[in-house]
Amino acid sequence: MSSIVSSLLNWLMDLGYLGIALGLMVEIIPSEIVLAYGGYMVSQGSITIIGAVIAGTIGGVIAQWFLYWIGYWGGRPFLEKYGKFLLIRKHHLDMAERWFQKYGAGVVLTARFIPVVRHAISIPAGIARMSFARFTMLTTVAIVPWSILFIYLGIKLGSHWRDIGDVASKYTQPIAIVAILVIVVYLIIAVRKKKKLR
Repeated sequence: MSSIVSSLLNWLMDLGYLGIALGLMVEIIPSEIVLAYGGYMVSQGSITIIGAVIAGTIGGVIAQWFLYWIGYWGGRPFLEKYGKFLLIRKHHLDMAERWFQKYGAGVVLTARFIPVVRHAISIPAGIARMSFARFTMLTTVAIVPWSILFIYLGIKLGSHWRDIGDVASKYTQPIAIVAILVIVVYLIIAVRKKKKLR
């Protein structure tokens, strides 16, 4: 971790719950690191686990609202021009759009657990004018367990919270595989329903 990122993270964590929320909102530092450090703070007694999960969820949802509204009001042309400033590349956007078109709105929930697609999926949801209430509900349902997982791992790692990348892969990879399987099953069921209606 670079000294700049480390200094920024320390500054955010000095703000307590607000720092966790801001860290997830801005996404300059990966959410996994912010949440793991939040877990470390819980282990030190600085904050509570419930407060950390709530702050992480609020920050994560607001970050996705931001991307949703960019997609809603700016559309694809805006993102192709300025997406790089949001750390969203064209291939991320292409993949998220394909997934959204193929699997429908339900992918907003399951794609949260799949790398690359996880952040970008909010954009096609906005472009497609998906119901904001439904988008918020699905996003929240996905972000709560994600926050709990990384805060828990941060608690377990304690002062070794910087090792979160190595430790988390043992959990995130199986979760991503399950999420993909759920999407495939969802698609199969949807296709069969369409065939029955014909």
